[in-house]
Amino acid sequence: MATCPECEYDEIDTEDFEEGDRLSCPECGKQLNYLGNDEVDVADEDDDDDLEDDDEEVEEEEDDDDEDDDEEDEELDE
Repeated sequence: MATCPECEYDEIDTEDFEEGDRLSCPECGKQLNYLGNDEVDVADEDDDDDLEDDDEEVEEEEDDDDEDDDEEDEELDE
């Protein structure tokens, strides 16, 4: 069991995690990195932003594909 460095919750189950895995504290919800040996550290906030940015890029690409499909359909109708 690991202890959250943010809220001191000391019953974080790390049995199913490997070093480098990301998990969240069940008590405060803070994102944590598993360091191994039942040790966790607060994940960098920048990492969360990067993940969100990646999701936004994927959504934008999907929107662009939809617009291209619409334009092709219009050309076929003519």
